[in-house]
Amino acid sequence: MSLLQFEETVLTTPNGDRSDRSPWNWLLIVPIILPLLPFLYNSDEPRLFGFPLFYWLQLAFIAVGVTCTTIVYQMTKRRR
Repeated sequence: MSLLQFEETVLTTPNGDRSDRSPWNWLLIVPIILPLLPFLYNSDEPRLFGFPLFYWLQLAFIAVGVTCTTIVYQMTKRRR
C-alpha cells in the first residue's frame, strides 16, 4: 500500500462523507474561549473551601472542557 492510498483510507470514510462537518464541533470553542475571559476570575472572592475564585474556577474550566468534549463525541460518533 502506497502512502497516498494509506492517506485516502485513513482520511476518508467509506461513503466519502467527512465526519468533521458537524455543527456540534462548534461547541468545542467554549472551553477554548472561556479561560481567555479575565473578567470571570479577576477577583479574590468568593472563596470555596478556602480557595480563591481563580483556583476553583480553573477546576470548573476543566469540567466544562470535559463535558463539551464528551457531548461532541457522543453526538458525532458513527452509529454501528
